[in-house]
Amino acid sequence: MESDAVVCEACQPDAEKVEVGKLDQFLLENNSWRLSSEMDTEMLEKKYSVKNFAEAQEFAKVVGDFAEKQGHHPRILLEYGSVTVNWWSHKIRGIHAKDLTLAAATDQLFKENFE
Repeated sequence: MESDAVVCEACQPDAEKVEVGKLDQFLLENNSWRLSSEMDTEMLEKKYSVKNFAEAQEFAKVVGDFAEKQGHHPRILLEYGSVTVNWWSHKIRGIHAKDLTLAAATDQLFKENFE
């Protein structure tokens, strides 16, 4: 049986965390993202503002569908008027270079669909 599952480089146990300089540069260029930490795991975090709960649900679904296609899954917190997204790599308990790419892509999804 052939699988359509995407193999996620960032999800491999031997994946490396992003270089500090690249992370710092990303945060400088994308200042709406911030570092958060939970149980000794660094994550990228951003809160997106939307008009209402229905729009928040819609954006959460857009991000979820995108993540599924990438084979790499963020935390998505859905609230009335906002969606908070956290990107990190579970296996390495930190941020991989792919998380930077997916965070930037999340911004693009928001811009294309909700601005």
